[in-house]
Amino acid sequence: MKNILQKYLPERAVEPVFALITQNGVHLKIVNERKTRHGDYRKINGHVIITVNANLNKYKFLITLVHEIAHLVAFEKYGMYIKPHGREWKHTFKHLMLPFINPAVFPQQLLPVLAKHFRNPKASSDTDAHLSIALKEFDAKNDKNYIFEIPIGSTFRIYNGRVFKKGRKRVKRYECLELATGQTYIFQPNAEVELLKTQVNE
Repeated sequence: MKNILQKYLPERAVEPVFALITQNGVHLKIVNERKTRHGDYRKINGHVIITVNANLNKYKFLITLVHEIAHLVAFEKYGMYIKPHGREWKHTFKHLMLPFINPAVFPQQLLPVLAKHFRNPKASSDTDAHLSIALKEFDAKNDKNYIFEIPIGSTFRIYNGRVFKKGRKRVKRYECLELATGQTYIFQPNAEVELLKTQVNE
């Protein structure tokens, strides 16, 4: 297991993560990319199964894996009826992540962003736009754009082929019109999309 973890985690995180996995009886599965989630936690017939996407960069992989272990630890400590991402989980996630938030594990430029995020961690790192953008700097390069980067009126395609037109910003997120249905959807500013046509102002 340690040899496998070395491929996916920062070097200084391997030993403590291996200890967390062992102490909590986790069966870790590293799986192909899923667009709707980075990882998940399940308990089946008493067996704890955590899956994490193989395509994540090592810092996002670490955060995702500890996020899922925090579900297990929180349920064990506080009972099965707590909210999945409620205060008990938040407290547990912060507690488990704290030993990793240092320059031996994360690059210096990520530390202040992580410190801010873990004051009140979100259900997903993707819903924290600042953290998501900071983590993306360590992804393999691709041809995708963020919603906030493209001009209003531009058309774009998402991972499942649906095509939208970018509309106005509503507080922090963007209203976008799906061209096939005429329905309006709300997008996070850090959603990654494929730009199809840029709006040209005449």
